[in-house]
Amino acid sequence: MSGLLEGFRRFGMDFADEAEAEAAWKSISEGAGFVDSRDCGLVDVVQSGWFRNDRGELFSDFPVSAEDVVLDVGCGAGGATLFCANRGAHVIFSDLVAEKVEALRRRVAQTPARQAEGLVSDSAPLPLADASATRVVALEVLEHVEDPAAVLSELVRVGRPGALYLLAVPDAAGEHLQKAFAPAYYFERPNHIHIFEREAFGQLVRDAGLEIVRRDSYGFFWTLWMCFYWTCAKAAGGELEGASHDVVQPPYPPLLNDWAKLWHQLIKMPEAAPMKRALDQVLPKSQLIVARKPGPEPR
Repeated sequence: MSGLLEGFRRFGMDFADEAEAEAAWKSISEGAGFVDSRDCGLVDVVQSGWFRNDRGELFSDFPVSAEDVVLDVGCGAGGATLFCANRGAHVIFSDLVAEKVEALRRRVAQTPARQAEGLVSDSAPLPLADASATRVVALEVLEHVEDPAAVLSELVRVGRPGALYLLAVPDAAGEHLQKAFAPAYYFERPNHIHIFEREAFGQLVRDAGLEIVRRDSYGFFWTLWMCFYWTCAKAAGGELEGASHDVVQPPYPPLLNDWAKLWHQLIKMPEAAPMKRALDQVLPKSQLIVARKPGPEPR
């Protein structure tokens, strides 16, 4: 729970110490009707095709089994790795931040993964042999790196013939929208230094030698959430800098809690599904490609 004191101060709410800030967040998060933005976001992405336990798919058309060797590049907190580990797969996960790799290593140790390897790497190059993986995952990674084509070429090198790739980057529509009012640091190192138009992203994947199997987009909830977050932070005079994943953490301002509660109530209604799909196409947070490396399906 560390960092809550700093988080509250970012939005103009001050407490004497971290313990007092933790007590305040506990009171908020345990209040009647409270919906955590992260929980709402999880429900939202599951409805968009993520974490399909019933079909053994990390995402639609991206199945994972115990026979697979899954490489998760830029693993972060490890949601994708943990799904694959719980399927019994051999998982290889990498990140630039050693603490994230070690934290994920401990969590994976509690799963039925048949083997696990944690790598501290910037993926240029990866410390892996050619044709190592049957599944390759790179979620919200390519927008951060100096040379996306070089990194993608490295991912293709370590995939076996027939390997499936799950690739996602922020969608250009949401990125251009936020450029009008998000802090400059969000579009500087170590954050988003590339914006991929949809056709350009597809061409990047094809130029790497992969065949596109499926294209999708999702995350209208998070696009609006980020717009509200930047606006609330500016209104409170909060100073934002550093890696966005580390900055955009709880506690969230009341407006964000209200938005999560509203969206969560809305998407619980079956009748909301067509509306959600339409909004996820028009103003998504992320665009996604499932691709295949030419060759026979690995066995």
